[in-house]
Amino acid sequence: MSVPCNSAPSLRIPPWLRVKLPCSHTYGDTRSLVDDLRLNTVCQSAKCPNMFECFSSGTATFLILGNVCTRNCAFCNITPGQAAPPDPDEPRRVAEGAARLGLSHVVVTSVTRDDLPDGGSAHFAATVRALRSALPAAANGQPATIEVLIPDFRGSRAALDTVLDAAPDIINHNVETPPAHYPRIRPQADYAQSLELLARVRAAGAIAKSGLMVGLGETDDEVRATLADLAATGCHIATIGQYMRPSRNHPPVERYVHPDVFESYAAHGHALGIPHVFSAPLVRSSYNARAAYDALQQLRGQ
Repeated sequence: MSVPCNSAPSLRIPPWLRVKLPCSHTYGDTRSLVDDLRLNTVCQSAKCPNMFECFSSGTATFLILGNVCTRNCAFCNITPGQAAPPDPDEPRRVAEGAARLGLSHVVVTSVTRDDLPDGGSAHFAATVRALRSALPAAANGQPATIEVLIPDFRGSRAALDTVLDAAPDIINHNVETPPAHYPRIRPQADYAQSLELLARVRAAGAIAKSGLMVGLGETDDEVRATLADLAATGCHIATIGQYMRPSRNHPPVERYVHPDVFESYAAHGHALGIPHVFSAPLVRSSYNARAAYDALQQLRGQ
């Protein structure tokens, strides 16, 4: 007999996952700015463990198209349900927020909007263009870089082309977990469809990025096989982090993976040909995203 999510025993959180909360006025400033501009962040909505660190360093990952998702992935803390129509002023406010924060690398993601004919791709494109206009250059004089973390758009080529035409610097789409676990963890998604999207991004000449979590019942062999699949798509950057249960209504953590094992994942990904693999317990898709982009550019330069 299966154990309900909210009654399963909990594993003790290991020391390498205990986050020290920084004390900085910048944290409050970032949060106030987000509130003032009526913006959503995945940092807050998804209960990211790195939120205090990122807000305290004056950065955030913007969440567009509302904060209600039309899907209900088991790992996610974002509320599922009927979403409101897109806010046409949101791209401008995101760009203003990025400019006021002085961001040199902007990450924009969204809820999944299966209710929209284009999946929200035009809204992504409008946001990228607004950011280009508001951030012609970063503080170092170089152009600000833009990364989008997109849903699968239900496999729509036209929707993906809309995002590609806006020319973000990185297009990220997470596979999240090995394919055997999709029925339980990501029932409304399709693993092969996600791989195809990444391959199209690479074929279009854009930088392709993807990521997954561990601790949801997968094995190390399944993680390595997923990395092989990502390598086959031509993925440039892969991220791997520890799943942490947002609430007792979410699936329990099946295992806490040791940092040494995360390092072995990175080594395996590199051996498969993925140029940059960012693998550690607290890694998330947008965590230290600029550093991942810079590392890739350095490798390309070499």
